[in-house]
Amino acid sequence: MTAPPKTYRVGTLVYTSRALLIVMFWMLLGDLCLQIMEQLPTSLVPLQLRWATASDTLIGFVSGSLPAVLGILLNPIIGVQSDRHRGRLGRRRPFLLGATPLVMVALFCLGFAKPASTWIAGVVGATSVAALEIGWIGGCMVVFVVANTYIMQVYQFLFVDVIPAEVMGKFVGCYRAVGALGAFVFHRYMFGQAESQTALIYVLSAVLYGVSFFLLIWKVKEGDYEEPPPKESLAKTMKSYFTECFSNPFYLKTYSLAFCFWSAVVPLWTFLVFFGTKPGQNLGYAPTLGLSLEDFGHARGWCSLVQVPVFFMVGPLVDRFHPLRVGMVGMLLSSATFFANFFFVHDEGSFTFWLITNFIAQAVYMGAYLAILPRLLPRSKYGQFFTANQIFGFAGVALAPVLCGGLLESVKDYRFIYAWCGACTLAGFFMCVFLYRHWMRLGGDVSYRPPGFEKEAQGSSGPAAH
Repeated sequence: MTAPPKTYRVGTLVYTSRALLIVMFWMLLGDLCLQIMEQLPTSLVPLQLRWATASDTLIGFVSGSLPAVLGILLNPIIGVQSDRHRGRLGRRRPFLLGATPLVMVALFCLGFAKPASTWIAGVVGATSVAALEIGWIGGCMVVFVVANTYIMQVYQFLFVDVIPAEVMGKFVGCYRAVGALGAFVFHRYMFGQAESQTALIYVLSAVLYGVSFFLLIWKVKEGDYEEPPPKESLAKTMKSYFTECFSNPFYLKTYSLAFCFWSAVVPLWTFLVFFGTKPGQNLGYAPTLGLSLEDFGHARGWCSLVQVPVFFMVGPLVDRFHPLRVGMVGMLLSSATFFANFFFVHDEGSFTFWLITNFIAQAVYMGAYLAILPRLLPRSKYGQFFTANQIFGFAGVALAPVLCGGLLESVKDYRFIYAWCGACTLAGFFMCVFLYRHWMRLGGDVSYRPPGFEKEAQGSSGPAAH
């Protein structure tokens, strides 16, 4: 007799190997188009604001701090809403379905920011088109961030509900690799045309994203969930949220990783283009490398491409050695290579080499990071605890771009972006060490259970999980 085919379980979902691969395909296709779209607010919006003569501090606020502040306000609501929701499409997909059209509309409007503000200025007789354009971009960013925060949070909740824990490391490796491919496509083939084809880039990216996510919602099915606890008053719900999520030092140490890492990488995404290219409005600043947007885009694209094999290699290592150990190594390597960029970059060749080296180090950490959370956070309230973690991450995103922008305006040298990033990731490494030691005291590989949820089955994701 032949052995029965291997099956994978997560909650009430049961997959054959083929069925699991199909689910992963649709999830990863969505991620590819999502990552192309996600490059727009971090790569194009800073340039649009600079072309409208915005200052570094204002660019940091609109591109980094504004999304972070809105994220901090929205995340607890999203986590509780999604965990408690029950509907025909499950508890995750209804939010993806509702937010996707809003994201697309916001992107269309960002793509036409300059002609729209010029037209409005002509109608109302305004004297400053640049000020109107900055205001238009800011308003579009508010709509985009609100809708996209739902997308990004709920999409990652969906991982835990439809992907079995035993292959989570491999899936996260593929997820990161596909995301890097999306970033490569954007920077290699689209970023160089940012100034002349702004609207086309936004429209194309929005359409790709929308089609892929509607397909994901249609093709990926959720399982059955336990009935949520009885509804409580908003005050009682918020009290329970903050007590469960923020009263235990172990979870605070877990969240600190997000704070340190995002405090580093968001300012890098925002200001690196001004160090690599001719940023404009740099009177009194130290000389920059002076690359064209096309050359910068090519260098940035290669950084994303070399991450792809790293993500594939990190996935099995995460499953074998635990993501926390791999993440600790990745954080230390990220810090070391950020400082190497600060000291050793002097021309296009050294810029490309050391930036690629740094992105490889970041890939080690990022390949492990998303797998850390399902291993450490309670599955029964994963959305709630995930958004608590995101609050810390968004706090870093809110503070870091403005503070870093102020630093750059003070020292008048964009090279110091690397020193900022190196210091933040070095702090993150020490927090990894503290978290690891605490995790070992709670049982480590052998018997760890989430504090406060010790009765929860290890690796569970709802009813009938194995």
